[in-house]
Amino acid sequence: MDLALAEAAPAALTSTPAEHALFEPGRNCWRVARAHRAALLVDAAAYFAALDKALREARRSITIIGWDFDGRIRLREDDPAAPPLGPFLRDLVEARPGLELRILIWSVGTLHGPGAALPLLFGAEWQRHPRIRVKLDTRHPLYAAHHQKIVCIDDAIAFVGGIDLTIQRWDTPGHPAEDPRRVDADGAPYGPVHDTHMAVDGEAARAVGDLVRGRWRDATGEAWEAAAGEPIWPGDLAPDFTDVPVAIARTMPVLEGRPSVEEAAALTADMLRSARRHIYIEAQYLTARFVEEALAAQLDPPDGPDIVVVLTRRSHSLTERVAMGAPRDRIIRRLRAADRHGRFFVAYPVVPGPDGECQVLVHSKLVVVDDTALRVGSSNLNNRSVALDTECDLAIEGRDPQTRRTIAALRDRLLAEHLGAAPEAVTAAIREEGSLVRAVARLNGGPRGLRVFDVPPEDGLIDPLLGGDLLDPERPFGS
Repeated sequence: MDLALAEAAPAALTSTPAEHALFEPGRNCWRVARAHRAALLVDAAAYFAALDKALREARRSITIIGWDFDGRIRLREDDPAAPPLGPFLRDLVEARPGLELRILIWSVGTLHGPGAALPLLFGAEWQRHPRIRVKLDTRHPLYAAHHQKIVCIDDAIAFVGGIDLTIQRWDTPGHPAEDPRRVDADGAPYGPVHDTHMAVDGEAARAVGDLVRGRWRDATGEAWEAAAGEPIWPGDLAPDFTDVPVAIARTMPVLEGRPSVEEAAALTADMLRSARRHIYIEAQYLTARFVEEALAAQLDPPDGPDIVVVLTRRSHSLTERVAMGAPRDRIIRRLRAADRHGRFFVAYPVVPGPDGECQVLVHSKLVVVDDTALRVGSSNLNNRSVALDTECDLAIEGRDPQTRRTIAALRDRLLAEHLGAAPEAVTAAIREEGSLVRAVARLNGGPRGLRVFDVPPEDGLIDPLLGGDLLDPERPFGS
């Protein structure tokens, strides 16, 4: 399917989901496709290890779509003998005569991303092979970013989420303040980082394959046929879900007469409005106006859902702090003012370090609503992800008791990681307290935990001007 002729019309953020099902193809998702297996991969060590095993099974096609890429990283930081990713991919292509490797990276990511720019701009030795294509994606409106993070292998398995194949992403759920394995390609250490990704196979992987082929064709003008291969699934990766429908939701900006696609924002809005008991969010940013409105509406009634938001405390760059920090603080102030019933808790994770508490950077883009819906992907909860940047999310709906139990268990597992508790203790606390916020408060007493997000008072005119309107717009300028 040619994404330049995307069939999905712009999704209205004010509409409500159908009562019989959350997913509505053409409005809040692109397709709903069944996965034989699906797994939530928590933190990059788990994702990279699963990807390493899946790549070794590739026979026809490996396609990597990303915001950033660095061929110097190692997928197995726990193995000093593991080769860097670029040479590893080259070895796979050379060993399999029918295997083709395609890598598409946002062109401006060479300036904004943490990875090395020169190999993407001028090539590297491992790229010099006739069946390896590395391309920079320039087909975007001014100031828009390609932000999808996808790997698709033989149309048999696909990985979609928030983790780019670049430096300063690898970490384990333990997030120790100091870890000798957590160094970038130059050997410089970096701090703890939390992230999430999802693996799917079956029809869902084939649908993701259609998406990446369309993205490649849009960016380069080149097309290739689907590569239906044998089933692929890492042998030691236990699926969280089996035989489950998976929704694929996209963001695509208006461009050259093509309408915008706003499925990802519509799906997130529908999920937040559908909540009855609990909303759990992990986010790098919190600046989107539609998210503020949805959460404020849920805080208004006395019997609305509890809301727990886990955020990054401090962004690295000054631009991020201006564009995302000040508007985030303004939203937190407004939501706290709306929280008359004590059901809103926003925090950042910390671990003990040699000099006191060490912040864990949250790069995850995840929403869990009750036990009825889980969404993970590349979409930040900022305005840019509505209709400016190019995004891809996967979502699973709890349509049966087993799926609902799994969604709730994954939420509890994530909270347990941040609280330094056992998942069973989180589950028990939620059941006994009857409240997500009170359960977190009950378990949040150790040196590893969630710290209350303190925000400064309103600080004048600069943050609305620069943060919201100039640096974090919903749509391309002039659209």
